[in-house]
Amino acid sequence: MPDLPFDLASLRAAYATGTTPVDVVEDVYRRIAAHADPGVFIHLLPKEQALAAARALPPFADAADMPLWGIPFAIKDNIDLAGVPTTAGCPAYAYTPEADAHCVARLRRAGAIAIGKTNLDQFATGLVGVRSPYPIPRNAIDPAIVPGGSSSGSAVAVAAGLVGFALGTDTAGSGRVPAALNNIVGLKPSLGMLSCGGVVPACRSLDTISIFALTVADAHAVLAVAAAFDPADAYSRPLPVRPLSPPPPALRIGVPDPAGRRFFGDTVQAASFAASLTQLEAMGADIVELDFEPLYAVAELLYDGPWVAERYAAIEAMMRDRPEAVHPVTRQVIAKAENYTAVDAFRGVYRLMELKQRVAPALAAVDLLCVPSIPTFVTRADLEADPLGPNTRLGTYTNFVNLLDLCGIAVPVAPRSDGRPGGVTLLAAAGRDHAVAGLAAALHATAGVTCGATGHPVPAAAPAIAGAGPDEIALAVVGAHMSGLPLNGDLTRLGGRFLRRTRTAPCYRLYALPGGPPHKPGLVRHDDGAAIELEVWALPERALGAFLRTVPAPLGIGTLTLEEGSPVKGFLCEAIGVREAADITVHGGWRSFLAAR
Repeated sequence: MPDLPFDLASLRAAYATGTTPVDVVEDVYRRIAAHADPGVFIHLLPKEQALAAARALPPFADAADMPLWGIPFAIKDNIDLAGVPTTAGCPAYAYTPEADAHCVARLRRAGAIAIGKTNLDQFATGLVGVRSPYPIPRNAIDPAIVPGGSSSGSAVAVAAGLVGFALGTDTAGSGRVPAALNNIVGLKPSLGMLSCGGVVPACRSLDTISIFALTVADAHAVLAVAAAFDPADAYSRPLPVRPLSPPPPALRIGVPDPAGRRFFGDTVQAASFAASLTQLEAMGADIVELDFEPLYAVAELLYDGPWVAERYAAIEAMMRDRPEAVHPVTRQVIAKAENYTAVDAFRGVYRLMELKQRVAPALAAVDLLCVPSIPTFVTRADLEADPLGPNTRLGTYTNFVNLLDLCGIAVPVAPRSDGRPGGVTLLAAAGRDHAVAGLAAALHATAGVTCGATGHPVPAAAPAIAGAGPDEIALAVVGAHMSGLPLNGDLTRLGGRFLRRTRTAPCYRLYALPGGPPHKPGLVRHDDGAAIELEVWALPERALGAFLRTVPAPLGIGTLTLEEGSPVKGFLCEAIGVREAADITVHGGWRSFLAAR
């Protein structure tokens, strides 16, 4: 079998031309043996068991309803796989579940083939990947660098090309930091989008399963399969996964202001981040510098506040009855909970709510955030000298995310000047997973990097879906609701996603309506018309009523004709509303009119 890239598109293409899941599973075990790293898997399934799962799949031609047919994957060992011990990185804690975790069950029903359970920082406490009683996984890029935690084995398994994707968990950055350290994509979904049923909790109110993949499209495809509301999980939320969306023409991206950027003396990392911002500007983004001090204050609450008591609650019996079985560094971190009281817990909640109020206006003023995935690199030698400090530094840009209920995705960018992986993380409000993924995919495509440590280039992205989904309605906007303009938030807050930029048929005139600031255009059908620039967005049907409440007279929603002749719902203006308006049709669109002013 040739050296096949294990991204989803390559595997599907191989299957379509005669490769079988049995062939792929055989290759998986060959690769694992050749990689020769005993630290990646805690429990590697016997090859015959994986082969049996491969043989049990229906024929490829009959698997249209199995979107992950024949895709090998790995599972972090704090997530249940039926019949295989779950250790959470602590042999004394191990138990053997009778059922798959909710998420794992959905993936296997979709045709994915489980290969094994991967190593982790014990009880998912750590961002370095070395707090394990098992052999430490080697970083796939540079063995001197830590593999990253807590989802170390899962990240390395993907970066080394051993599996198509892997599950991790992410409470404080464990789905993003290992991705950045191993040159792969790490998707941290909105909290509650993936059920945590069958997952050993770390901080139960902040936990989520995460996804490691070679490409953004792969990670988002796995998310779409795994996501489902789970009434058995008290923290599950019915958040739909929208199709991967292309980035809109204009975006306001919030970044730490220069004074607030923390790189701990790593000037190479600082330059890499600055280059990424330049690339985003070249893609049309407006970079907005923000004061990140309130976000850093939120981050401090996670380990230097009462939330560490949630970690204690997860393993209280172990800490009380068998503390010697807990990794010394893990025990040191979690034991801090013994110093907190219930009063401290409430004070922590109050402090968090105060900080949320402080950051809310800044977050509302931008479409998303872009931060370094890590502030600097950490070596295994660094941790031998100081087991705690480097770990804390790795969480600089990750620890605040779940406390603020943001979704995010870590994506590789161009390598640093010293050859180490470059990476940024894109963050947005819960439910906007499609938006951060769309921009991440575009950014990854420009990075000029290989997939992990495989040597394979990042495959060309599949064309984005340009139409509305079955529960969405396509809506054409011609004025301030377009991307980057003042009212675009009325769409994005309701779950709107950008589809495409186009023009009307040449039978419309555009007016600047009188009164107030010039942010209200009027589009009127006219025999002597022209083609007018617009954007088409997909809006959830259930949100349409709420959106209509924001539309003032003389505007309304009607049916427009696009330049290729297709109809679409969109903004139109009553003829009476333009009697005293300025005709600005000559500009060809609202953006051009604003630019001319």
